[in-house]
Amino acid sequence: MTTCLTTDGGLSLRPWADSDVRAVREAFAAPLMIRQFGSVPPGPTVDDAAAADWIARRTAERAAGTGYSWAVTGDGALLGCVAVSQLAPAHDGGWVSYWTLPAVRGRGVARAALRALTAWCFTDLGLHRLELGHRTDNPASCRVAGAAGFAVEGVQREKLRYDGVRHDVELHARLATDR
Repeated sequence: MTTCLTTDGGLSLRPWADSDVRAVREAFAAPLMIRQFGSVPPGPTVDDAAAADWIARRTAERAAGTGYSWAVTGDGALLGCVAVSQLAPAHDGGWVSYWTLPAVRGRGVARAALRALTAWCFTDLGLHRLELGHRTDNPASCRVAGAAGFAVEGVQREKLRYDGVRHDVELHARLATDR
């Protein structure tokens, strides 16, 4: 199985490493990023222990073949994350997600990483269908999905709840047969 990927823009996608603790902690300190953490950290911010646990969970998912999370890097610096999870082998599908650090948003990092991940999922994992969702009040994420070839399939009403507020989610999907 491939251990590193390269994007069309020269970025690298690699598995998370124990040495990424500081970068993960700093990434999740950005406004609203705690929502992407995937579990409730022990406090209002992600400390070194929580960041190490996050990396350990990504590493365990990779080892078990249940999910593949990649650190997106450029010139050795962490820029973001792209992942496929919720693998459904019976249906050849998976759920993709992505995030970038505030300093590189709008520069094509997420788009390039998502394209590389998508190609890898279709070729190396043999998946047929990939899905992703974003809050309807997140047009930047919608642009990333569209630029990576993910078609809009509908809106999931009030799917997410953050700080007591419900958010609609727009669902996108891409098939291996899409061009």
